[in-house]
Amino acid sequence: MEFIGSLWEFLLGRPEQVRDAIFEHLLYVVVVVGLASAFSIMIGVLTRYNVFARELSLAIGSVFLTIPSLALFTIFIPLVGLGFWPSFIALFLYAILPVLRNTVTGLEQVDPSVLEAAKGMGLTNTEVLLRVQLPLAWPVILAGVRIATMLTVGIAAIATLVAGGGLGDFIKSGLARLPLPNSLESIWLGTLLCLLLAFVIDLGLKVLKTATISRGIR
Repeated sequence: MEFIGSLWEFLLGRPEQVRDAIFEHLLYVVVVVGLASAFSIMIGVLTRYNVFARELSLAIGSVFLTIPSLALFTIFIPLVGLGFWPSFIALFLYAILPVLRNTVTGLEQVDPSVLEAAKGMGLTNTEVLLRVQLPLAWPVILAGVRIATMLTVGIAAIATLVAGGGLGDFIKSGLARLPLPNSLESIWLGTLLCLLLAFVIDLGLKVLKTATISRGIR
């Protein structure tokens, strides 16, 4: 109870710092996941009829995910410097695979007879894609977006190591000051706020799922 009290005091004593860190972290998540999702869905759509291109894109996405996070955050520093951009590029590359894999899976699971029926009704290929394939694949795609979002929330804490800001600032500051007073409080605050942010964003994605997926598909 004593530690919880000191943690609460630590939080209340830094309202502006906490607000700025949450905003920076949320900015990474929204921008990275939004752009990575759009990019991955586009690649999934473009490669849906080409097995080689589809497997190649998945393989490249898998390679990005296997690179150690600290290395991926730092290798772009000579090109773009410290701060937002190396963090954004690294997080973007990490977020590609979950959405791309689920896009490919979702499109593959659409029943070919449904597509033939849509074409038989006079729909063009573009209309079949936009009105049939993507809506039917959307639940699977959205599941990939949720995975990419949770992944980004967690890995974005490393952005602090390249001066990228975010909630990782509290964790780095606490680790650098161990075992001085308030060091553990700083570490725990950054960790708990990451968990809380992930929980709130996931709730938002569940609301989005309910709003964008018809009952028949659900």
